[in-house]
Amino acid sequence: MPELDFKGTSALTLDAKGRVNVPTRHRDVLLAHCKGELTLCKHPKGFVMLMPRPDWAPFRERLAALPLDADGWRRMFIGSAVDVDIDSAGRLHISPELRAATGLVRDVLLVGNISRLELWDAARHAEQDAAVSQEPPPESIKSFVI
Repeated sequence: MPELDFKGTSALTLDAKGRVNVPTRHRDVLLAHCKGELTLCKHPKGFVMLMPRPDWAPFRERLAALPLDADGWRRMFIGSAVDVDIDSAGRLHISPELRAATGLVRDVLLVGNISRLELWDAARHAEQDAAVSQEPPPESIKSFVI
């Protein structure tokens, strides 16, 4: 099983049925790692999180073990989760509920984030990126910043 190392950003377009083409560089890894079987869910930052299904299981177990005061957060992830497969044309279908919850309409970005992929509305991603650039870096990353 190949090690996951998703990186880079791909500008993509959702079709009228809510499908998006998975770039070959990611599709090949996903087919080898998990036969193209993914779990998608809403992330609190406003994007669709794409996880290989075998990696979703431990994430789900960690969520299940959270105390009751985290129930709203657990619900956000679990309640929006949907299993999907890459189709024979190399596309993923994004459910209408996930598209509505994350503002995905047409122009989207698929962003690699090591072990997961993130599907962002292009304008929302630009806003988020600009906001992060204005924040002071957290202590945990200060040694990385040049």
